[in-house]
Amino acid sequence: MENNASTTSIASVTLEVADLEAAQRFHTAFGVDSHVRLRASEAHSTGFRGFTLALTVSGPATVDSFLGAALDAGATVLKPAAKSLWGYGGVVQAPDGTTWKVATSAKKDTGPATREIDEFVLLLGVEDVKASKQFYVGRGLTVAKSFGGKYTEFASDESSPVKLALYKRRGLAKDLGVAVDGSGSHRIVLGGTAGPFTDPDGFVWEEAATSIAPARSTPSAMS
Repeated sequence: MENNASTTSIASVTLEVADLEAAQRFHTAFGVDSHVRLRASEAHSTGFRGFTLALTVSGPATVDSFLGAALDAGATVLKPAAKSLWGYGGVVQAPDGTTWKVATSAKKDTGPATREIDEFVLLLGVEDVKASKQFYVGRGLTVAKSFGGKYTEFASDESSPVKLALYKRRGLAKDLGVAVDGSGSHRIVLGGTAGPFTDPDGFVWEEAATSIAPARSTPSAMS
């Protein structure tokens, strides 16, 4: 069967949090409340949860704007915003434990800071990138970019507000500035169009027939 970008896509990202009201306040202040959903959960989770959510924005000033808002709302710095070979960016950890990366490929601003997100990316840290790539291809995703056993990015279309990418777990932890060790729940559930399943690294997908909606409170059904 021929795969295409619309066969399977991420329709929603649900973060499982211990304090719904506090998480809602943070995500609203950070400016990402329209990109994630929230669900109450007391599932045990320690250390690195194996993923990060990444925002791609227009320029350094916008990176600073988002990171500043996150810090003002209670986030902690994992990697201060800085220039690199590929652009400019930084990493923070939300009070609920989720790591967020905000970056731009632009090294200079061409206009004032905005609160616009150009791309919303979910990076999963996996033990075997090649094996996980084949698993997701079998579920109907199409590979857009692949760099051996280090990184894979899947194609997305207008029906999916989230781009999915796979990164070697150890490499992702290093990129975020955190220790690689972690156990328990990932504290994230993906809503997709391919039915419920769990991937080789324990990331849970559930059926999602509708597109992503602003962050909202729902009872926990998954761990």
